[in-house]
Amino acid sequence: MRLKRPLTVAVLAAIALAGIAVASAQQRQVPTAADLRLSYAPVVQRVAPAVVNVYAAKVIQNRNPLFDDPIFRQFFGMQGGGRQVQRSLGSGVIVDPSGLIVTNVHVIEGADEVKVALADKREFEAEIVLKDKRSDLAVLRIKDAHERFPVLEFANSDALEVGDVVLAIGDPFGVGQTVTHGIVSALARTQVGITDYQFFIQTDAAINPGNSGGALVDLTGRLVGINTAIFSRSGGSQGIGFAIPANMVRVVVASAKSGGAEVKRPWLGAKLQQVTADIADSMGLKRPAGALVASVTPGGPAEHAGIKAGDVIMSVDTQAVDDVNAFDYRFATKPLGGTATLGLLRGGHDLSVKVALQIAPATPRDEITIRSRSPFSGAKVANLSPALADELQLQNADEGVVVVDVDNGSYASNLGFRRGDIIVSVNGEHIAKTHDLARATSSPNRSWQIVIRRGGQQISAVFNG
Repeated sequence: MRLKRPLTVAVLAAIALAGIAVASAQQRQVPTAADLRLSYAPVVQRVAPAVVNVYAAKVIQNRNPLFDDPIFRQFFGMQGGGRQVQRSLGSGVIVDPSGLIVTNVHVIEGADEVKVALADKREFEAEIVLKDKRSDLAVLRIKDAHERFPVLEFANSDALEVGDVVLAIGDPFGVGQTVTHGIVSALARTQVGITDYQFFIQTDAAINPGNSGGALVDLTGRLVGINTAIFSRSGGSQGIGFAIPANMVRVVVASAKSGGAEVKRPWLGAKLQQVTADIADSMGLKRPAGALVASVTPGGPAEHAGIKAGDVIMSVDTQAVDDVNAFDYRFATKPLGGTATLGLLRGGHDLSVKVALQIAPATPRDEITIRSRSPFSGAKVANLSPALADELQLQNADEGVVVVDVDNGSYASNLGFRRGDIIVSVNGEHIAKTHDLARATSSPNRSWQIVIRRGGQQISAVFNG
């Protein structure tokens, strides 16, 4: 009897070991081909038909006087007095079945003709519906569309996290539709210097010239961003690409769908500045964060909400604000008509206020382009209003005449005038409206005394000629 128990134990042990061996063998068994097939193909097949190539063409007139000579043109085979066609290439995303496409402004800027090519190689002419330079987003519409097109749905870009896998789809270098993959490398990049709204998704998915306006999608096939720029020393991808978040894209597309010629966004009615390390120390903050209210516009939403100069805005609807750019993005993507709750820090105490989401007051711009022989020749100017001052991000300037654009190669451009310059006076005459500037520059002069305001500083200059 004494021998049976050890034998029983031995048998049980053997059976147990055999079970473990079987389990281990099952765990180590070779996966099937289906198990090994890890692919993004299902996602790509779903989203690729909604990504298009965008071709923009602009006819320019060569100003070389030699092209005025028909013999010269004939000898060198030039036609049309030296007319040349500049072409640009980019990508776009269909966001509405009727043929509405979103891309970058810099892809179609100044174009006389825009065409789009679908993934199935069909080409269509397109018209520009809306351009929003502040976000570098443009909306196109396929002309004479008689079908329903595949679209990409918007994702909530605020739900993205660093490390999420994303796919970039576009037409780099014009080689044809190309898919690359990577991860979200960073969020809320605010020091990129590309658009007014500095709040980009950074990804290491390969993005190259031609990808601009293309799609950045998540693994559910939804649009999380529009690829816009790369950081590169060579001109090619170095693993640092930037995309405009889908929540900003959604605002621009909604404006286009509503028939608006421009994007209308909420206006705070306050001037903000960065919280530096010194400011943070003086206010008892643990780190430089938030947006410091420098001044409040009388009668604006901020004043009505009780916001005061010296307050620091720390959040918008519970979403943290790290700097002024982050606030601009958070506030600009709020829908008009309601309110937003701003978290403030005032005198070391936390408080919250509700701010009405309304647009800035606007007056007729009366835009004109100066063509007379003067230092402003080639400058487009407009009457200032709170709305235009907000658009141009001008500090403490809600009235007067401002430069909104300058023709390349014009006299005004050569003299250094730039967008945002406020014209104070010309030859001692105060400039309050655009017709004042038109009158002041209508007669040629040998000397021009001009005073402008730029970046809060007044600049005086004298031009002869």
